[in-house]
Amino acid sequence: MRRVAGTAEARGGNMMIFDSHLHIIDPAFPLVANQGYLPESYSSGDYRDGTRPLGIVGGAIVSASFQGFDQSYLLAALDALGPNFVGVTQLRPEVSDEEILRLNAAGVRAIRFNVRRGGSADISQLPTLARRVHALAGWHAELYIDGGELPDLLRTLLGLPRVVIDHLGLSRAGLTCIYKLVERGVQVKASGFGRLDFDPVPVVREIASINPYALLFGTDLPSTRAPRAFEAADIHRLRDALDAAVAENALYNNAVRLYRPRGLAPH
Repeated sequence: MRRVAGTAEARGGNMMIFDSHLHIIDPAFPLVANQGYLPESYSSGDYRDGTRPLGIVGGAIVSASFQGFDQSYLLAALDALGPNFVGVTQLRPEVSDEEILRLNAAGVRAIRFNVRRGGSADISQLPTLARRVHALAGWHAELYIDGGELPDLLRTLLGLPRVVIDHLGLSRAGLTCIYKLVERGVQVKASGFGRLDFDPVPVVREIASINPYALLFGTDLPSTRAPRAFEAADIHRLRDALDAAVAENALYNNAVRLYRPRGLAPH
């Protein structure tokens, strides 16, 4: 089992944390090699044990490129982790209304478009699918994308009901567009700090100054293919960069309002 670096002194205070971005990898369910990559196992138990000192009370299990359109692993993980956790899944364009509603009843709350790695529906399907799942089940759309590609999608994204961008958009090239999106209500995950080509601290401060309800903290565990894995110190970096009330929103309230987990409510 992989431990999170620095967990011994991670908690600091009584702040509850909702982890808006985590992956569960169970080889008992279908995995599809992505660009020749298959991840190591990272079970629900591994996540629970490895994050116990962090103060995490719930989270969003995000489908990855190597899980494709499989829902079986996600439903099993939601059952194992309980009602404080929700799912973010990838769907085929031809998915039925009945399947969307079935997944919603199980705790799925969003559709993901993996522009960077693939494994999801093509980005050309974004407007249709995002509007459809929102109208049917109140879901939002999440994008794993290099920020440098965001300007070409700006008009499309601003026309959608609700959008979240993963990992602060990953690259410095996308920050101007990220700020424009945040001004218009798009939310951004303060996650994957070890994937970024910039210092996240001034960026999260700028996002919070534009909209204090835009940031959603996530561990990105188990940090597959990241140059640096998540560390407990990343929580401190986020908390220390923001005013106390804004930090509480970023670490808990914003995500709980967005994802609507069955077992949690915002403060």
